[in-house]
Amino acid sequence: MLESYLKERLQSRKILLMTHIVLGYPSFDESYEVVKAMVESGVDLMELQIPFSEPMADGPVILRANQEALARGAKVSQCLEFADRVCSEFSIPFLFMTYYNILFKYGVASFAQAMTHSGIGGAIVPDLPPEEGKDYLEAMEHNRLSPIFIFSPSTSLERMRFLASLTKGFVYCVARTGVTGAQTSFSQDLQSYLTRCRAATSLPLALGFGVKDRADIDFLTGKVDIAVIGTQTIRLIQEKGVGAVGNFIAGLR
Repeated sequence: MLESYLKERLQSRKILLMTHIVLGYPSFDESYEVVKAMVESGVDLMELQIPFSEPMADGPVILRANQEALARGAKVSQCLEFADRVCSEFSIPFLFMTYYNILFKYGVASFAQAMTHSGIGGAIVPDLPPEEGKDYLEAMEHNRLSPIFIFSPSTSLERMRFLASLTKGFVYCVARTGVTGAQTSFSQDLQSYLTRCRAATSLPLALGFGVKDRADIDFLTGKVDIAVIGTQTIRLIQEKGVGAVGNFIAGLR
């Protein structure tokens, strides 16, 4: 199970690193090279984003990657095939991140079965509130997959506890409201928010939205269990190419 993997990993590391890529960007072959470089550089788990035309939680950098992947013909079937390949070749857990329309069009139960067949361990679906996700939660439970729900600074403690009761693996805490990629101030102002997160659940906490360098990860060490790097890696690919990824990830440790 994902939670047991994370807790075991945390016995030997002070903080874990989760990375995020958009499948099919710049291409599926290059996506594979990025995954390989990230795993070899020591990431602990990865989000694989299935491209979507209206990624409402994502800022301009990841939005552009989604649009370019779709323009080049990326399809859900290719994403599932890609997942099958990387899950079979690399030993870290992989999660899907996408939007609910992808699951709805595919068929929620069929999508969960396809995730299991590919070796994916869970999913982050940021536009699906649990009150409207009965079919999704049942399919995830039936296939022993981890649904990951999200806390934000505006989430009440009561709401956090409700979301945590439906979450498996870990909770994804966003560092601020808004979309990915904007500037985040990593300061003591985060502490009261993270204290509420800790009070709401015993699950590991991941924090993303604005984590960009070693200094941010050093700041988060001891405060959360997983630091999430997303936009910064995709920005690096856009500016310097896939070959720059390995050294960047290795430098975060």
